[in-house]
Amino acid sequence: MPRQRYIFADEPRRGRGFLIGLLVVLLILAAGLFVWNFALNHTVTYTKQYVTVTNLPSQLENWTILHLSDLNGASVGERQSAVKKAIGTRSVSCVVLSGNMVGESGDVQPVLDLIAILPKETPILLLPGDGDPALYATTAHSTLSPYADWAQRLIDAGVTILDEPVAFQRDRAKIWFIPEYLYTLDLDNRQKGYQDQLAGLNAIVEALTPDQAAQKRNAEYQLERIQRIRVAIAGMTAKDIQIAVTHMPLTRDDVTIAKAAVPAKQVLSFHNVSLILAGGYCAGQWRLPGVGAIWAPGLGFFPEDVHLTGMGYLGGVWQYISPGLGVSDLYPVLPFRMFNSPAATLLVLSSSVH
Repeated sequence: MPRQRYIFADEPRRGRGFLIGLLVVLLILAAGLFVWNFALNHTVTYTKQYVTVTNLPSQLENWTILHLSDLNGASVGERQSAVKKAIGTRSVSCVVLSGNMVGESGDVQPVLDLIAILPKETPILLLPGDGDPALYATTAHSTLSPYADWAQRLIDAGVTILDEPVAFQRDRAKIWFIPEYLYTLDLDNRQKGYQDQLAGLNAIVEALTPDQAAQKRNAEYQLERIQRIRVAIAGMTAKDIQIAVTHMPLTRDDVTIAKAAVPAKQVLSFHNVSLILAGGYCAGQWRLPGVGAIWAPGLGFFPEDVHLTGMGYLGGVWQYISPGLGVSDLYPVLPFRMFNSPAATLLVLSSSVH
């Protein structure tokens, strides 16, 4: 009997030891994963991606686009040092920032820090995203600019806001960067709306309030912008290369509908788009090695990467989706990147297959 009491008394001690040992192993594993993920989040990957454009003029062969997206006001290293380390001092033809660079905080300093480390004398185009503050000033603010203060600060730093078509030319070859929404925008109705708004403000007899004055400046600017868009469209030819820039990626249905909305012979048409640049999803934000994204809004659990990141083919048009640099508000319960390094991409246009 005494021996039996000794045996039964020893078993709980061994059980507690096993559980403590298992807990220690799990804590070490968790700490290791945390350190690994921390290192990933502070290391920017740099990818070179060739894009085949069969009708590419020889003058535009090897045109390079540094594509960045979704910084969302983050700093990847001190003053974007991790981005600088990734992109180095390589010269590029242009830089495209495809939305949500400032983010809802409105803090423009991280973007200014990013601009400071980009290749010097390089054109920088920025398309605001739906998570950025409003682009235009429709209430009184600190300047007489039609742009919101954050946008004007970027313009002053040398950024071109992509709210109308922008062209670059080499010899006689021309490449256009065009906000995607312009392909389906009814310019006539938009123009009439601003004309009516301006007429109403001009009809006010008493002095305009500061907010009304801002609205008048905005309406005048928008009418001027619409006219510049019309001039740009008139200057396009079917031989020009068109690159559409959007924040959220397009789907095959989006491209099909956009193509059907206008005659195929119309120059400003998705029939003539060679590449779509997008961002939006931050590659799913939380990813599992060897598996991919865990979840994405509107796409559900374990969506295919072709909808989230990298190169895809949509009804005859290439689309490249940037993995992003920061954290997206699309994932409120996943407020950091997991096993998903911030990324910069160099896109190289070529008439041949690589």
